[in-house]
Formats: sequence, C-alpha cells, structure tokens
Amino acid sequence: MNIVLIVGSAPDAIRIQDWDLSGITSCVVINNAWQLIEHWDYLIYPEDFPVDRLPSSAVLAQKNVITAKEFVPEQNHFGGFVYAGGTMAFTAGYWALGALKPDVIAYLGCDMVYSQATVNPTHFYGVGTPDPLRADITLQSLEAKSVRFMAIAQMNHCRVVNLSELPESRLLFQKVSFSKLMSLTEKRQLDDSDLNLDANIVSKALGIEEKLSYMAPSGRYWEVIDHFDPMKLSEIDSLWLSSVA
Repeated sequence: MNIVLIVGSAPDAIRIQDWDLSGITSCVVINNAWQLIEHWDYLIYPEDFPVDRLPSSAVLAQKNVITAKEFVPEQNHFGGFVYAGGTMAFTAGYWALGALKPDVIAYLGCDMVYSQATVNPTHFYGVGTPDPLRADITLQSLEAKSVRFMAIAQMNHCRVVNLSELPESRLLFQKVSFSKLMSLTEKRQLDDSDLNLDANIVSKALGIEEKLSYMAPSGRYWEVIDHFDPMKLSEIDSLWLSSVA
C-alpha cells in the first residue's frame, strides 16, 4: 500500500526515532520535524518559516522541499485554505492527498494540544508558539477541520489515522498503533468507525462552501480576511462536527 506518514513537532513525535520506516512509502515532515530523523522524503513549511531553521543546503539538495508554490495549488483543489484551516498540519495533509495519492495517511505529532503552563515543552525541541491556537477565523474548530479532511480523503479513496498515544487530540481520526499500521496489507483492515460520516450532512457542508465561494487563490487568505464571515464558517464547522456518527 501507499502509506504516507506526516510528522509534526509535538513531544510525542520523538517516538519516530524508534521506528523502522521501511514500510512507509513517503515521510512528510512539517517545519522543524526534519530534525527528528535523517530519512525523510519531503519537508513542507510555510512562507514565514525562518530560514535559519531549515536543514543545510547540502541536505536540501538531496531532499524534496514543498513550499507555497507546490502546496497552494493542491490546497485550492480541495476547497482552499479558508475551509481547510490555515495551519500546516492540514495543509500538509491536503498536499499529500493530492500530490502523493496515498491509500493511507498517518499523522504523528500533530495533536495540537498544548499545555497551559509555558514552562512545559510544547514541542519536541522545547517551548514553541502554538500556531493552531492563534486567533484565526479558519481555525475556530480544529476538530471540525479534521473531520473535513477525513471526509475529503474518503472521497479520494484514502483513509486517515492518528498514531498518537496521547490521551487527547484535536484530530478526530481513528487512532492506531504503528505496529498495526505496518501490518496492514489492505486499508479495509482498518476499523470502519471513521467511515461513519453522514453523507447528507457532508454533502450539505460542501454545498454551502461552494455557494459561499470563500477562496483566496494566492493562499494568503489573511490579506482578504474581511471578505469572509466568521459566523458562516462557524456554521460550516458545526455541520462537519454533526456529520460524525
């Protein structure tokens, strides 16, 4: 199977260092997560990512780097940043879905749960900025955005799972162990519980998105933020959440 692993920077992500990734088709690391392992395939990061946090030019020359030039068209293909949620965990997912055509997308280190005490590590490298929790009308409900991605993935013949062992996650994907993921020979061997989305509600949510047409072709939705009604987006989020059985 074509299995894509997407790795973020939560403290839980350090578990990847103990894994044999030979059964993973592609490993996509987000932002600083390239520091966790040597053998990754794609590094994806936003336009404002600090240059001094990138790998050396020698490393980059041997790897695939995904920037806005590559991920914005893929994101727009699936409805754009306003509906998908303006944070890299979702952007990486939509890019991988469109560009890599996986059977399964597995997330690690992307639970987007942060300690209230800033003295505790928020990322594997220490205390970082909880970007997904910023005041942003596209991120009113991270849970709803995860359901949207799961629904879009299903429509594209892809299953989405979460490899996290944390007790809490903002991602509503089915949780599986890495060993189970590696034992799969068919994606239908995964539990079907995450397929129980109400098709009528999914269709209604997508229909409202299309009617409103909240698009920012450049990907820089914050430059035209006044064109979008946060209440309408909240209503769409409520639909996504209500589609979950």
